[in-house]
Amino acid sequence: MSETRVSSGNPRRRPARARLLEAAARRFYADGVAATGIDTITVEAGVAKMSLYNNFASKAELVRAYLDARHEEWLGLYRKRLEHAEGPRDGVLAVFDAYADHAAFAYEHGFRGCGLLNAAAELPVGDEGRAVVRAHKEEVERLIAGHLEELLPGRADEACALAEHLAFLLEGAMARAGLEGDGDRLRHARRLAVGLLDRL
Repeated sequence: MSETRVSSGNPRRRPARARLLEAAARRFYADGVAATGIDTITVEAGVAKMSLYNNFASKAELVRAYLDARHEEWLGLYRKRLEHAEGPRDGVLAVFDAYADHAAFAYEHGFRGCGLLNAAAELPVGDEGRAVVRAHKEEVERLIAGHLEELLPGRADEACALAEHLAFLLEGAMARAGLEGDGDRLRHARRLAVGLLDRL
């Protein structure tokens, strides 16, 4: 889903579904969900419109697939960071680092903040896509809480409260980073998180 991937060989030989999803990811992030029409996606993907409907029942289904793929992409970044974590403290920081890694991708029009939240802001209340985004944010907080529970054995309530605090810190940093177009706020948020963890 990122804009830094490099394809080998002829991109037209890749499955149409993958090409459609990648084109949708670029356009949804750069231009927004509502502003991106099916024709724009099919032209960028190099497929016929019928090919899109053979792979996705509707634009709404394509949006959900994009949101799911972006969530999985973030999880991949987090797991990669977690491989180098030396204990639960580093596990908490791996969450912050995964967000910074996402912000560092070479986006077409620069970094615009959290792609999931950007999309959710365009979707109506009750849309299934909003549920996907909410589930992602809840999972991020659960991951932080899990590391904190290891760090604070027998202090589950404190771990839960601090996880919420750190999740809010991360989301605020993402919002500001998106407005400012770079990851500086995320790096600052990580330093703030380190300070909080050091006081435990």
